[in-house]
Amino acid sequence: MITLHTWTTPNGRKPIILLEELGTPYDIVPVDLGKRQQFEPAFLAISPNNKIPALVDDDAAGGPLTMFESGAILTYLAEKHGQFLPAAGLARYRVLTWLHWQIGGVGPMFGQLGFFSRQDNADATGHFVEEAERLLGVLDKQLSKGAYLAGDEYSIADIAVYPWIMAATERLGSQLGATLESKASLQRWLGLVGGRPAVRKAMAWAPG
Repeated sequence: MITLHTWTTPNGRKPIILLEELGTPYDIVPVDLGKRQQFEPAFLAISPNNKIPALVDDDAAGGPLTMFESGAILTYLAEKHGQFLPAAGLARYRVLTWLHWQIGGVGPMFGQLGFFSRQDNADATGHFVEEAERLLGVLDKQLSKGAYLAGDEYSIADIAVYPWIMAATERLGSQLGATLESKASLQRWLGLVGGRPAVRKAMAWAPG
């Protein structure tokens, strides 16, 4: 059985989407960030960096496997089940390129924008708005070339990026709303990915 320790953040929803897409059984253990449960000893034993998500796979080859970092979890699950990540070749590296683009760019920059937009720091907010708009431009240009982020096949790259863009749509409208609305390819992709039943179910997950 797979047990996912997670919360309702963009990173926290990424493995829920993939697990729903795979149709594999799993349990969720909520880690309430507001209550600082990520610092409790039981969670630190699974995720020493005190970040969600973390995963325990009791049925992993070679014995139980404990993992943290959302990108690593997505890669592991996709490889284990042979879906949403090509096994080899150029198509595989295209997916991994855009997966790591999200991890290294979209996540940190949008996260910082969300933080500074709640502070009285116009310079910092302006900096991260500019960088977020740049990243949205990169995303829209890439999506103009194919149905999905890494080409014509839905992959873990799309799964990684989608919750972040939805969070920006819902929470950063005053900073990024006009930019988001102006990106036709991005809007098409949001509808395409967001229309998938597994994505809808994962995005609706709430503890309790």
